[in-house]
Amino acid sequence: MHFASSIVTLAAEAEHHGNVALETLPYGLIAAAVFGLLALVCASYTNVAHRHSEPTEHADEQH
Repeated sequence: MHFASSIVTLAAEAEHHGNVALETLPYGLIAAAVFGLLALVCASYTNVAHRHSEPTEHADEQH
């Protein structure tokens, strides 16, 4: 029981720095911005993929 009471005492004495979710919000925003930029890069290559289709597809359509 002494161990449990010491843990409770340490938890009570710890300083509270505010809302933990608000402290980690910048990391989430940075990650969302990075993934958003990567999504834009991936979306920019879709037109290139359509322009450079496989030559075998065109050969099958002509015969």
